[in-house]
Amino acid sequence: MITKLTKSTRRKKSRPDIDSYFLKMALIASERSTCRRHSVGAVLVKDKIVLSTGYNGAAKGAKDCLELGCLRDELGIKSGEKHEVCRAIHAEQNAIIQGSSKGVVLNDSIMYCTHTPCNICAKMMANAGVKEVVVFEEYSDNSFKDLFKELSIKVTFLPRPDLNIEFFE
Repeated sequence: MITKLTKSTRRKKSRPDIDSYFLKMALIASERSTCRRHSVGAVLVKDKIVLSTGYNGAAKGAKDCLELGCLRDELGIKSGEKHEVCRAIHAEQNAIIQGSSKGVVLNDSIMYCTHTPCNICAKMMANAGVKEVVVFEEYSDNSFKDLFKELSIKVTFLPRPDLNIEFFE
C-alpha cells in the first residue's frame, strides 16, 4: 500500500529503522525471482550503503523455471536438498557475484536477505567477508549454523518488514 502524506498528515509519517529499510529492499528484490518454490531477495550493505542486490533465478540468458517448469518439482526433490539440480542461482550468490563482478569490496558487509542461507551460500558469504546476516524467514536447510558459529558470523532475525510505503507530496 502506498500512502501519500499531505501537510496535515506529515507528523504522522513513520520512518523505518535502517534494518527494516534494507530488509524491505531485499523483499522488493525477491519480486524479480523466477523460482516457482521460493522468492528470495538479498541486499549487501556496508556502512549503510547498498553494495549489491540479488534474487534467485536462472543464469543470464538461460531459460528459467517460470518458462520451463521446476526440475526439482518434476523430480520430487525436497526443499533444501540437491541444490545442484536447480536452474536457479540463489539470491545471496547473485548479490555476491554482482558486487564482485563490479570490483566492489564486500569485506565486513551485512547481507540482508528474506531467508536464512543454504550451506553453499553460507560458505560463499564467509569467503566474501560477510560479517552478519539479517533475515525474517527460515529456509529449510539450516546447516549454515555450525559454520556461522565457528566463524562468528552473526545472524539476526527480525520481523517481516511492513510493506506500506509513505511519502510526502
